[in-house]
Amino acid sequence: MAVGVAAAGLVALLLFFASRDSSTFQGAAGPGQAFPDQGHQHLASANAGRRFAYDSNPPTSGPHLPLLPAGDARPLSTDELLQALEVGDVALVYGDRRLEPALRRLASNLAGPYSRSLAAAGQAVLLDFQRGQRGVVAVAWRHLLRTSGSADPRLQGFIQFWLGRGAGA
Repeated sequence: MAVGVAAAGLVALLLFFASRDSSTFQGAAGPGQAFPDQGHQHLASANAGRRFAYDSNPPTSGPHLPLLPAGDARPLSTDELLQALEVGDVALVYGDRRLEPALRRLASNLAGPYSRSLAAAGQAVLLDFQRGQRGVVAVAWRHLLRTSGSADPRLQGFIQFWLGRGAGA
């Protein structure tokens, strides 16, 4: 009887710790569309590698200048976007300024107000205004999620899952 209770306790303990495992062997799947890793090579100059064909728009990985965004709610360059994603930030790309207040609330609720130090730590949600963009596209390293607007509940789940998971995760 005591051996059965001890075995059951051991199994329960193993299941408990296995459910908390965040190893790289699980977690390959997550919200949004996954793209192949195109690397995170840091270019030495603005002209180096500019003929590179990114496999998504906006890009989710690939060679870039290591330029961390100084701010958000403006058009981010490909280099700024990829550097932010590489360190673990998430970007919300939108083309209608009327979406900005709702996106700012979402970003602030999940990560706090944008700051360069938060972005450098891979814990920022950036707003990336791109004229002509329809809806909202949430972008993380190797992943993106296309939505019709700021009210889509999948945005929160995407941010919560991918925030902090950059190229090294």
